[in-house]
Amino acid sequence: MSTTRRAALVLGLLLAGAAGAEDTRRSGVDFMSPALQALQRDDAQNPGMLWVQDGQQLWNSPAGASGKRCADCHGDAASSMAGVAARYPAWDTPMAGGPDGPGGPGGALNLAGRINACRQRHQQAPALPPEHADLLALSAYVGLQSRGLPLRPPDDGRLAALRQQGQTLWQQRIGQLNLACAQCHDQRAGQRLGGATIPQGHATGYPSYRLEWQGLGSLQRRLRGCVVGVRAEPWGADDPEWLALEAWLAQRAAGMAMEIPAVRP
Repeated sequence: MSTTRRAALVLGLLLAGAAGAEDTRRSGVDFMSPALQALQRDDAQNPGMLWVQDGQQLWNSPAGASGKRCADCHGDAASSMAGVAARYPAWDTPMAGGPDGPGGPGGALNLAGRINACRQRHQQAPALPPEHADLLALSAYVGLQSRGLPLRPPDDGRLAALRQQGQTLWQQRIGQLNLACAQCHDQRAGQRLGGATIPQGHATGYPSYRLEWQGLGSLQRRLRGCVVGVRAEPWGADDPEWLALEAWLAQRAAGMAMEIPAVRP
C-alpha cells in the first residue's frame, strides 16, 4: 500500500472512530461576546457583507481579454456555488486539450486559488495578489453561498500528504516563544490570553471581518498573525506551508457549519 493511501486510510479510521464520540468542537463565534455574535448574525450590520456586495458585482461584470463574466459560465451563484467553498482546498487538474488549457499533474488549490485559476484560464485576466480587495470580495461572495452548510473536505488521497504536513505544522513548536498552534487552540481553548478568550481555531468563516484589522482578510492573514505573534519568521506569501495548514484545518473542522463572512475580534 502506498504512503498516500495508507495516510488516507488511517485518517478515515480516526474520523470513523470519532464519529460516535460527543463532538466538543465549537465555532469561534461561541467564544465572542453577545454583541459580536449579534453583529455576525445580522446581515444588515455585518461589515463583511460590504465585500459580499462587491463580490456580487464582480461576479456579474466582464473581466480580462475574453470579456467573460463569472456568471457566463456558472450562472446564478446562489445555486451553482452552493456548497463549493465547503469543499476547498481541493485538487485541481487542468483538462488536457480542453478549455482549461494543457493537462498536467495539477495541484491543491484553496478557494482563492481556484478563483484565480478561473480568471487566468477562462477570463484571460491576471491573477489577483493575496489580500487584494477583489479577490477577498469574490471569495466572500462565493463563500456566502455555502453559509450554514457543513464543511466537507474532499475524500481525495492526493490531499493526504498536504494534510499531514499541515497537521505536523499545527503541532510543531516555533518562534522565540517556542509555541505550537495546538498548545493554544487544542490544549488551552477557552482560557484567556492578553484579555481575550482563546478559541479552538476552526477556520469556518474565512474570509472574515476582524475588528483588529478593520477590514476583511483571508485565513492566511490570520495564520500569519499567529506566526508573528509567537515571534517566528513567517513563510513567504506563496509558500506551501499556508495551504498545508489550511488543508489540515479544513479536515479538523469537517462537518462544522460554514459562517462566511464571519466577524471576529
